[in-house]
Amino acid sequence: MKEIVNKPSITDDAKTNMLRAAIEHRATWFFLLLDQIKKKGLDPEEIARKAIYECGLFHGADKLDRCEDVNDLRKFLDVFADENTRKVFEMEIKENTEDRLYIDFHYCPLVAAWKKLGISDEELPMLCDIAMDGDRGICSKMGYDFSLGKVIAKGEGICEIRIDRGDGK
Repeated sequence: MKEIVNKPSITDDAKTNMLRAAIEHRATWFFLLLDQIKKKGLDPEEIARKAIYECGLFHGADKLDRCEDVNDLRKFLDVFADENTRKVFEMEIKENTEDRLYIDFHYCPLVAAWKKLGISDEELPMLCDIAMDGDRGICSKMGYDFSLGKVIAKGEGICEIRIDRGDGK
């Protein structure tokens, strides 16, 4: 596995740092909850995936209500990733058309939290992919197709989030 590089370039913005700390806190309790599930002899991945996907569906319903035009991914961008969220994850909008929203994340506070907890690099990709089930749920609720390319948790330097307008829209 490649070395995981996850260093923020935005470090002097108080609001961004506060939001990152909140996301790191969420990632910490997420992992500790999974660890307790595992200690009870249950499958933490199965349980977490279902719960986080359901959370994504819940948040997707809100985004569906707030999106000006669900048939246009240019309109979805603002409800999916507002300016603050873009700074937190150091998002680079690669493409934003009616049919496509392609974003590269250059920093991940969840990975940062998991690294602080001492979680092995081998465990990180699964945790990351489970966390992405929230985005999968959001996109499913919106009728969009969601895919991942490279991911920070695999040592690939960025997370490539790809959202395409689904066939049903």
